[in-house]
This record gives sequence, structure tokens and C-alpha cells, in this order.
Amino acid sequence: MNLPTKITVTRIVCTVLMIVTLFVLYLCGDQISTPTLGNSKINLIFLIIFVFFLIASYTDHLDGKLARKNNQVTSLGKFLDPVADKLLVSSMMLFLTAPGILAPYAVEQNVNISIWCVIIMIVRDVAIDAIRQIAAAKGAVIAANKVGKLKTVLQMVAISAVLLNDFPFHYIYGNIDPRLTVSSFLVYLATAVSVISLVFYIVQNRKVLVDKK
Repeated sequence: MNLPTKITVTRIVCTVLMIVTLFVLYLCGDQISTPTLGNSKINLIFLIIFVFFLIASYTDHLDGKLARKNNQVTSLGKFLDPVADKLLVSSMMLFLTAPGILAPYAVEQNVNISIWCVIIMIVRDVAIDAIRQIAAAKGAVIAANKVGKLKTVLQMVAISAVLLNDFPFHYIYGNIDPRLTVSSFLVYLATAVSVISLVFYIVQNRKVLVDKK
């Protein structure tokens, strides 16, 4: 196992440990109380998750860069990298759909991620995986396009904004409908780009999807 693959595996293990930790904190429920960072309304645990998420997101860029630079691209790495990405992003999106329920200790958390947006983005990923499997069965390889990469970046930015409870934007407009915050806009934007990227994948690979008679 080369270095890029080890980084990917480490990201998977750390993500699983984070999920287990959040589940344990959920089981503790109201028995624990975590402070916010000053008057920022950022929960301390959410801040720690944010730092972890930034590091994990960077390793996503790092392992691919090292693999290409050192000519260490492997089949195992190609398989594990998207698994690590989806595990990290999807778990965080699902967790942030209901922070009031899943993170009762974060009493100041005002923003979340719409469950409908999460459903759309997960369905998009499932559809892309199906397209890739069809292509692989026909001996074709579907590479990630620029719109798909933009989708991933927007997802990570949106998750970060929600973890920070819309900081520092809430200082500008105060208490408003959570659906109208900058964080929510970023979530909607990531969702829209997800749908657009799916359309691009279908159009670009339509010849692979159609069986020749």
C-alpha cells in the first residue's frame, strides 16, 4: 500500500471514528453541555468537527496530487478515494439535517442542511455510480468532470458554513429565517450544481448508456 492510499485509508478510519464519537455524544443527550466560542454561536464540538473536516478535505486533494505526481495511481486507490469522499461528505450532510435532534448539546445551532437537498445529492451520487458501472462493463472509463469537482468543493464549503452556524454572516442580518441564510444559499447552490453535473455526465456518456443494436 503506497502513501496516497494510506492517506485515503486514514481519512476513512478518522471519519468512522468521528461518526462513532458523534453517536456517543448523541446518546449522552442533555447530560452534557458544551460551550460556544464567545458570542459567535459556534458550538465548541462543531468547531472541532470543522477543523477535522478541513484537514480531511485537504487530504482528499493531497492523496490524489501525490498519486499523480509520483505515478502511484492504483486500482485500490481509485476505489477507496471516492468511498472516502462520499463517507465524509454524506455523513456530515446527514448529521447536519437535524442538529437539534442529533446534537442536543449544540443549543445555539440555528442553521442546518435541508433533508431534500441531501436526498437529491445522494441520489445524484448513486446515479453517477450506476453510470460508471455500466461504462466499466463495456470497458470504458468515466473520469470526473469539472462540474463534478465544483460540486464537491461547494458541498465542502456549505458543510463548513453550517458547522460554523453561519458565522460571520449572522452578524450582518441577525436572526432571520434559517432558510434564507448564506449557509442555506450555499447548500442550495451545491444541490443545483449536483443536478447539473449529473446532466453533464449523462450527456457526455450517452453513447455508453445506449446499447448498440
